[in-house]
Amino acid sequence: MSAALLSDVAEYDLRGLNCPLPVLKTQKRLKSMASGERLWVRTTDPLAVIDIPNFCREKGHALLATEATEDGHRFLIARGA
Repeated sequence: MSAALLSDVAEYDLRGLNCPLPVLKTQKRLKSMASGERLWVRTTDPLAVIDIPNFCREKGHALLATEATEDGHRFLIARGA
């Protein structure tokens, strides 16, 4: 995805939180969003690379991108229906 397409996407900083908080807080944030809206989620929890994709699959959200960062990972999620 180009940077221009992602410039309007909010970023949710969950660095420093450990399992299960990144998933629980992501779930709560997505509930307040409209279907199709996108959100970057930043984490430092090493289990997030397993938990976030599983959460998206189970709840019907689209995981559009996963990136390693200096201090963890970030995930681009599109809210499902």
